Amino acid sequence: MDMFEDGPAAGSNAHEFSVSELSGAVKRTIEGEFGHVRVRAEVGRVSRPRSGHLYFDLKDDRAVLAAVSWKGQVARMQVQPEEGMEVIATGRMTTFPGQSKYQLVVDNVEPAGAGALMALLEKRKAMLQAEGLFAQERKRPLPFLPKVIGVVTSPSGAVIRDILHRLRDRFPVQVLIWPVAVQGQNCAPEVARAIDGFNRLAPGGPVPRPDVLIVARGGGSIEDLWGFNEEIVARAAAGSQIPLISAVGHETDTTLIDFVSDRRAPTPTAAAEIAVPVRAELQAWVADMQARLIRAQGQAVLSRRQRLADLARALPRPERLTEGARQRLDTWGERLPNALRSGVARRRVALSEAGGSLRPSVLQSRIARERGRLDQADRLAPALARGVTDRKRALAQTAARLRPETVSRDLARKRRDLDQLTSRFATVAARAVETRRDRLAALDRLRLTLGYEATLDRGYAVVRDNAGAVLTGAQKASEAAGLSIQFSDGTVEVGAARLADAPPPPAAQAAEPSKPAPVAKPQAKAAPKKTAKTPPEQGSLF
Repeated sequence: MDMFEDGPAAGSNAHEFSVSELSGAVKRTIEGEFGHVRVRAEVGRVSRPRSGHLYFDLKDDRAVLAAVSWKGQVARMQVQPEEGMEVIATGRMTTFPGQSKYQLVVDNVEPAGAGALMALLEKRKAMLQAEGLFAQERKRPLPFLPKVIGVVTSPSGAVIRDILHRLRDRFPVQVLIWPVAVQGQNCAPEVARAIDGFNRLAPGGPVPRPDVLIVARGGGSIEDLWGFNEEIVARAAAGSQIPLISAVGHETDTTLIDFVSDRRAPTPTAAAEIAVPVRAELQAWVADMQARLIRAQGQAVLSRRQRLADLARALPRPERLTEGARQRLDTWGERLPNALRSGVARRRVALSEAGGSLRPSVLQSRIARERGRLDQADRLAPALARGVTDRKRALAQTAARLRPETVSRDLARKRRDLDQLTSRFATVAARAVETRRDRLAALDRLRLTLGYEATLDRGYAVVRDNAGAVLTGAQKASEAAGLSIQFSDGTVEVGAARLADAPPPPAAQAAEPSKPAPVAKPQAKAAPKKTAKTPPEQGSLF
């Protein structure tokens, strides 16, 4: 008998966890230990699915941490993470049991210092420069004397007061103010919409279209001015059809909008000075030009009067110019009566000679001669009879050759030829119709194979705006007033109800120099409605 009996196998009395229980325990442990953390790392792979959530990696030289930010958190982020960007991510640690991994739910992303912001700025600057948005040939000249100036800035800051005061001192013009936020997460979309809104104003409409735009903001740090470094603002400024002056920050501040604008001003006040000239200087210049014009006209008249007097002294006296013509007139006047009498005498002699040849005997001899020629016409009847006889003989010979048997044989031969041609034509036509029918069937099968509706059955969709144009980018879709999304089983209209019920978007407001325009409040978005599927138009195959 052994001193110690063998006990149960090691671990046989340990608790058996289910997978869900173990995953929940791990989740509670991680969330309890790392409830709120800040992580400094480099952004790796970035994924933006259609749901609106944001998935990206945070990594250093030895590890990678999965991160996720939900749709609402992404909308509140002032800086969107991009691959290669060094950031400080704030959030909470949790697990995802479906893939047995832990991840960081990010609430906010901040650049890791000014160095990261400058690196991101240089990356965007290089991309836009490669597209040619900074080229000098794209920049438009500013109008010398604009009638209407559009200002995109905050209505409550000192910038708009400085601009209005400088315009009032130099050259008062009509000013339209589009109120926007000049810093924060709403800055970039509002500034881009303001530039696009001014460009959409029709010339001669109820709200006048500006001749030049000024985008202005006071100085600040790079974080404060970051809204003017966003790509959406730079592209809106580059696409503006109205000449644009950038007046963001002070002399040492530089943003992306400064490179794509038509003119950069060091300060907002300098932008007003660039936009309009000084009226007093123009008035003085006009007065000086008027005085110079009057003096030039007086000197021109005096010089031409002196020139005329000099030329008049070189001309002969009027009496000398007409002496030769007067003498010739006297000579021809003396010769005219004799010339008239000699002309009448010559014409009387010619008339007498012509009348002498018109005697009655001459006329009678000519009539007798013409009557003799007429008597010779009696030979016409025999000649006509001979001609008729010859033509009858030729007609008889031709009719002898036109026997019915010959015509019948010729007709039968041509009928046989016609039947053969008809049979061959029917065979060829049937073969051609069959060939084209096979080709039509093949093309129809190819159309069904390559058509976009087959693609819709695999989960894709076609997005159109309210005008029916197909949208291929998020930028155009965000600018469209309404969307029509076609799926394989129907079409969904997005934004149509909101467009029908909501008031028009905030237009540019004319502001007096002392009273800025108010900011328009956003309207609520209506629910989308679903419509029946509309098949696309098909073109002809031939």
